Amino acid sequence: MTTQIDFLQELLSNKVYTWPDLQSSVALVSIAGNDYSAYLARGGSFQTLQSFIPLVVDQLVVDLKRLHGMGMKKVAVTALEPLGCLPQATVASSFQECNGTQNTAVTFHNLLLSQAVTKLNNETKDSSFVILDLYASFMSVLENKADHLGSSKFENPLKPCCMGLSSKYSCGSVDESGAKQYTICDDPESAFFWDTVHPTQQGWNAVYSALQGTLQQLHSLC
Repeated sequence: MTTQIDFLQELLSNKVYTWPDLQSSVALVSIAGNDYSAYLARGGSFQTLQSFIPLVVDQLVVDLKRLHGMGMKKVAVTALEPLGCLPQATVASSFQECNGTQNTAVTFHNLLLSQAVTKLNNETKDSSFVILDLYASFMSVLENKADHLGSSKFENPLKPCCMGLSSKYSCGSVDESGAKQYTICDDPESAFFWDTVHPTQQGWNAVYSALQGTLQQLHSLC
């Protein structure tokens, strides 16, 4: 993220964007959990993750402050979605239940983020930082098997549409001969998740519907 902000700084220096442009814009800061999956992939454990989470949030705060210092008056930052409900975690229960351990870690991240954003809003009189609560919006859809408007129904929201034929394959995998080693459900619009990590377009539409209250709050600040 620091690198991406560096790129934005270059665009400002090259006058591609101006300071007034930033003042009239909304910055979206999206954290999806890759910091934590990379930490675990490199040998970290859920036991030590609790001490790593504050480091991630602290760096996030540094980046938020930097965006504000560049002239961004409105900054929306995403809370983490329930990573324990992603199919890569629920496959262990045949896509029947979320992983509580992972969601506990996510809840801790989101708590620290909420506290940090509250502090930032108290410190910056001319700026409003808003959290887009992906955790609550995801859980609302997953628990109700639909968006709150009732326009999207998901028969088993924890099961992905696209899956590998076995644990050694994933969505989009092919073997040495180029033969497909994955299956796709008959009706992708009835699935909340596309693969083991990403929601379908219909899934994101449902999350968007659940976020309407927060988005209206953000719009009122602009």
